Amino acid sequence: MTALHAATTTGGAATATAATTAAEPAAGLVQSIDWLAIAPVVVPAAVALVVLVADLFATERTKRLLGWLSIAGLAAATALLLPLRAGDRSTFCLTGDPGACSYTADHFTLVIQFLVLAGALVTALLSVTAVREARMPDGEYWFLLLSSAAGAALLPASRDLATLIVALEVASLPAFALVGMRRGDRLSSEAALKFFLSSVTATAVSLFGISLVYAATGSLHLEQVADRLDHVPGQLDTLAMAGVALTLVGFAFKTAAVPFHFWVPDTYVGAPLPIAGYLSVIGKAVGFTGLILVTVIAFPAYSDIWGPALAVLAALTMTFGNAAAVRQDPARAHSAVRLLAWSSVGQAGYLLVPIAAAAYSGRDEIGATVAYALMYAAANLGAFAVAALVARTKPLHRIADYRGLYAERPAAALALAFFLLCLAGLPPGIIGLFAKVAVFGSAVDAGLGWLAVVMAANVVIALYYYLRWTALLFRAPEGAAGAAGARGRAPWPVTAAIAATAVVSVVLSGAPQAVLRFASGALFPH
Repeated sequence: MTALHAATTTGGAATATAATTAAEPAAGLVQSIDWLAIAPVVVPAAVALVVLVADLFATERTKRLLGWLSIAGLAAATALLLPLRAGDRSTFCLTGDPGACSYTADHFTLVIQFLVLAGALVTALLSVTAVREARMPDGEYWFLLLSSAAGAALLPASRDLATLIVALEVASLPAFALVGMRRGDRLSSEAALKFFLSSVTATAVSLFGISLVYAATGSLHLEQVADRLDHVPGQLDTLAMAGVALTLVGFAFKTAAVPFHFWVPDTYVGAPLPIAGYLSVIGKAVGFTGLILVTVIAFPAYSDIWGPALAVLAALTMTFGNAAAVRQDPARAHSAVRLLAWSSVGQAGYLLVPIAAAAYSGRDEIGATVAYALMYAAANLGAFAVAALVARTKPLHRIADYRGLYAERPAAALALAFFLLCLAGLPPGIIGLFAKVAVFGSAVDAGLGWLAVVMAANVVIALYYYLRWTALLFRAPEGAAGAAGARGRAPWPVTAAIAATAVVSVVLSGAPQAVLRFASGALFPH
């Protein structure tokens, strides 16, 4: 009896031990989620769902509140970046390799998320009046804008190729619908279709490239891909090389790099003006962020391929964009929007320079691209904000419509002049000058002297059309009566957007040395 009891006890203990051992791997598969780290992405996504549901029950009068709810959500998401400023959080990590995480909130992520969320907030302020006056559907508009902002905020934190592509598409797909939001407008429908078809084709090419990279490395996590590409077998080298090249195509499209730029002018002209500004800044930030992540983190082993390719793309992009901007006829309808569109293509060339330089002198060169992107975002969104104000009385969007703007709206004219000088890199837009110096320095440090020369020539070319537009603001109006009649009370959300971008640009110009320090700092942990 005693022996039987002992055997039973021993068997029960063994069973319990086996059960515990079996449970340990299962427990190891349970991940804890760092909710604070993902809050800047979750908040706009959650508010988007709230807006979509609330739209079903809201009356025509109360639907206007959806815009203010969206603005509050974007402001809250931006504020939630403050507790993360240490830049040391990660989540959704592999149990077998805690260093391989799908979501990382480092300093690079936080800076880009600030750019994206603050830019979306300015876009939302511009959209409050535009949605009501153009009679666009409130619920759909705000849901799509918040969804796109959530995807754009997710992308810089993505550290595996699958999450990267998902974030890219979440940011892009709502943008297609936003471009075509003006129902019955032929230009809007054509722009949305062209944008959609071009983007889908580029994404398909990128997905094919990612599948080749996965076949060669057996991993989707960027750090693991980088390690395995260093030791890829010889028979898979060509496969990996093709995958790297094809993966870059989709991100080059998003950055509007030549020859993937052809969708830009027609899309900006057909889109509602706030969405054109959104695409010029947040859409471009999405593309550059993805390009940075796949090049300097995932594919450093093939820097001898993507480095020269991006250098050539940078030279072509800045040259073609600036040449097209110079050719814009001020009297042509939509010439102001087209000039800003081609200007954004030229600016994309400058933004590509430090990424190309990173292939030769290390990932720390990326700081120059991020610093330039911050300057460009503030100045370009400010220019679109002033354009939205002018378009209220002069809807043809001609450059000639800005003649004598100082006599009509002195504050708006001074703000636009400052934004244009920032983009040109001339005083008092000191931040633009220092940002260009940082980008120029990255090319020189990397030994890309020829690219620095091309950039210098393009900066001179760009001065022509920026200064021509700036001078027009202070010329005498064509008719005093017309100038007096053009005055009107500006909606305060539009005024707030202009003021916010102007304040940021002035503050940055007041401390330009901070840009150089920022550009030389390390955004990625080593």
